[in-house]
Amino acid sequence: MPKKILVIGNGGRENAIIEALSISPQNPEIYNFGNALNPGIKKLSKKVIVGDYMNLDEVKKVAQEIAPDFAIVGPDDPIGIGATDVLLEMGIKSFSPTKKCAQLESSKSFTRNLCEKHDIPGQPQYLVSTDVSNSAEREKFYKKLEGQIVIKADGLLGGKGVLVAGEHFQSFQEVEDFALKSIEKFGRVVFEEKFIGEEFSLISIVDGTTVLDCPAIQDHKRAFEGDMGPNTGGMGCISDEHHALPFLTQEDLNQAHQITVQTMKAVKAETSEDFVGIMYGGFMVTKFGVKLIEYNARFGDPEALNILPILETDFVAVCEKAIEGKLSDIGTLKFKPVATVVKYLCPEGYPANSVKNKPIKIIDPSKIKNCYFASVSLEDNQLMLKGSRAIGILGTGKNLAEALADCNEKIKNFSGPLFHRKDIGTEALIDKRMQHMQKIRS
Repeated sequence: MPKKILVIGNGGRENAIIEALSISPQNPEIYNFGNALNPGIKKLSKKVIVGDYMNLDEVKKVAQEIAPDFAIVGPDDPIGIGATDVLLEMGIKSFSPTKKCAQLESSKSFTRNLCEKHDIPGQPQYLVSTDVSNSAEREKFYKKLEGQIVIKADGLLGGKGVLVAGEHFQSFQEVEDFALKSIEKFGRVVFEEKFIGEEFSLISIVDGTTVLDCPAIQDHKRAFEGDMGPNTGGMGCISDEHHALPFLTQEDLNQAHQITVQTMKAVKAETSEDFVGIMYGGFMVTKFGVKLIEYNARFGDPEALNILPILETDFVAVCEKAIEGKLSDIGTLKFKPVATVVKYLCPEGYPANSVKNKPIKIIDPSKIKNCYFASVSLEDNQLMLKGSRAIGILGTGKNLAEALADCNEKIKNFSGPLFHRKDIGTEALIDKRMQHMQKIRS
């Protein structure tokens, strides 16, 4: 009997996860529970059930119906409210962390306090504030760092819960307004020292004991060319043929890896539970070494699109070994020796005033390999935009220039009220990053 796998979520990330599972030599049966019918997921799944994955009773009902061998919870929100825990209560294990372990993402204060308690390197100066009336304490911290701070809501806000000095605010009053909203909603807010350097993501597969790293990636969060405009969930990502980035050194990657190893062990010490699944570390290379920006408790979207399509190791086996606490049996993860460039096609007006319920066309359906559907739905045999990032396009090549050309060629196959960042993966933008990093290191 083939294994049954339940994947919860219906975005581009889950499209890539299901594709990676589907090419396993174990030939599993894949079932999807999502908030909408994703056409890319439908094509790869034995059955798609549409409902509300934030309703844990619905999650339980679907799981009872399917009785999977294991599950994967893709998005942060259902992980954060305890979808993995509900499945565990039913005897269904998941390649996803429990609610306690997922505090690493869902609570910024949990992570900073954890890292301070366990003396984990790469941490900023920080303040956790819980009292709306204690404005003086927050202003003191703000002035101490001359306004060069980052403010983080202490909960999940879809990648939009962070404000950075110089980009999102210019005055303490703007900071205080955000802080009060965060305290009102989540009970606390976190102020942190702003790091100066270049960001990168190191996504690791973990089982509470072993850490296996994926290729290092750089995300591009700002909506428009030249890193302008509001933050988004991610407009695209790059990774080079060495599974790194041109501005990173091996020592940078080693430092990031060790921070994740220590943090994983600290989570076990704090919660008495093994963190199983994805620890996605957001890091920054600074003149003082690698610093930890934050952790996510799941694959990134679009980062999953850079990683999973080039994974050569059997992904079903990876998930199973992680769930069993035997990830060390895998040895190391094997990836194709290629560079990757991912760009998201987005509806015009995204993110502030997106076009919705407008059709998009695929010019040649035979040319949509490595194109991952996200915020689109299939309605009356038409692909309709649903308002958020629509289709993630992966380009690969022996170097970044070839990967960019491949990505751009695939983008031509889609028409409609869409736009994308044309500068992601270009030599000019990469040179800008390199020059910035040379200045930082010197």
